[in-house]
Amino acid sequence: MGQPLEGIRVLDFGRFIAGPYAAMMLADFGADVIRIERREGGEDRRLGPVTEGGEGGLFLNVNRNKRGLTLDPAHPLAAEIVPRLVETADIVVANLPQNVLARLRLDYDSLRAVKHDVILVMASAFGPDGPYRDRVGFDAVAQATSGAMSLTGFPDAPVRAIVSFVDYGTALHAAFGAMAALVHRAQSGEGQVIDVSLLATSVTFMTPYLMERQLKGVVRRRQGNTGYYTAPSDAYRTRDGWIMVPTIGDDMFRRWARLVGREEWIDDPRFQDDITRADNAALVGDVMSQWCAARTRDEAVRELVLARIPCGPVYELDEVLADEQVRARGLLEETAYCGQPVAVSSPAARLSRSPGNVRRPAPKLGEHTDEILSELGFTADRIAMFRGQGVI
Repeated sequence: MGQPLEGIRVLDFGRFIAGPYAAMMLADFGADVIRIERREGGEDRRLGPVTEGGEGGLFLNVNRNKRGLTLDPAHPLAAEIVPRLVETADIVVANLPQNVLARLRLDYDSLRAVKHDVILVMASAFGPDGPYRDRVGFDAVAQATSGAMSLTGFPDAPVRAIVSFVDYGTALHAAFGAMAALVHRAQSGEGQVIDVSLLATSVTFMTPYLMERQLKGVVRRRQGNTGYYTAPSDAYRTRDGWIMVPTIGDDMFRRWARLVGREEWIDDPRFQDDITRADNAALVGDVMSQWCAARTRDEAVRELVLARIPCGPVYELDEVLADEQVRARGLLEETAYCGQPVAVSSPAARLSRSPGNVRRPAPKLGEHTDEILSELGFTADRIAMFRGQGVI
């Protein structure tokens, strides 16, 4: 059985994470995704280099399963190539500012004039309208402007999350929107625009805290790893490392109280529900810290697991690579890039009947340019002319 998105072509004009990761998810499930990159290579190609050629881990992961085409869409002769590409495309992914899309004739009106049912996935920092529409931004900017950084870290300074969760969340929204648009097109014959932005994603993720501020006037402050709404919920030091223990609900608290020898707290009014336990997090944390200090990390995790209390060791990166669950589920799989072994993530969404897979590594710069242009009907001489003129 073929993969569910076979026959769908995606043009990926994306950069960094939001656009490319969305296109990667479509590629993992069979779409023919063409990564379109500047002739000298995009600025994301060599961010955090890990290969002998200088490609970065981010690029290698989010661009697997794609073919690579180099193209300067601003070059006058690109007007011969871009429409032919668009004619063959079902989805165009672009995380570029609206004014740049219009200048390159990659805006929706320009694309629709070439192919009436095309779907444009348009990712931006702040959205295509409003007073910030022309601003550029990255994940950390969205973390800051959504209030996430104001609540992350310890009291002395705000901290951004090291994982670009806003970028990846925006990519998930983009991929979901693209799939919904494909279903709509099958029903109506119409294409449309999917508008996703980093700010929209980060505000969406922050909604519970924003709602609490709006409706109850609660002012939250940074408090490290300590949870706002329940306890114990923090990182705790053991004899040889740290563990994370987040608990929620009365049943879990009862099991925890019995485990640490504080069974009398089960009926104590100071700990009657999650929010009162959070209000007394310092007291709960002291008891948990003492319990952990008497045990190794593995001993503490083992006892908590037996008591069915959520927990996990705070791993170093080498430990993640060696973890038995990571290995058992094949969460990382090895591919080869220019003969060098590279571990990329396996598809995180696992479909039982039509699973995605990693079929090819990220493309070398311009690896499939001639192949793709030949498919579009350009002759070898014309392709050579494009190369000589600096179009490709």
